[in-house]
Amino acid sequence: MQIDITGHHVDVTEALKAHVHDKFTRLERHFDKLVDIHVILTIERKEAQKAEANLHVSGQDMHAEAVTDDMYASIDAMINKLDRQIVKHKEKLTSHR
Repeated sequence: MQIDITGHHVDVTEALKAHVHDKFTRLERHFDKLVDIHVILTIERKEAQKAEANLHVSGQDMHAEAVTDDMYASIDAMINKLDRQIVKHKEKLTSHR
């Protein structure tokens, strides 16, 4: 799993990187064939902090973003959205009526 983290108008600290890596290990628990992940952390205004991710899984690309007033909360909300998408994708792959 390749995770690329970039920041727009924010310095990506080691604490943010560690938080993102810890949260993405939760996604590996559901689906281990994660190929490439690109995470963009952005501060648009003083109260709007956005986290977005583009995820390439075998056969599909997924995108999720979340905007809150705290960067860690944005990352958590984004991971929850990606988690639901990955579970749905995995169910589609294993569904054999």
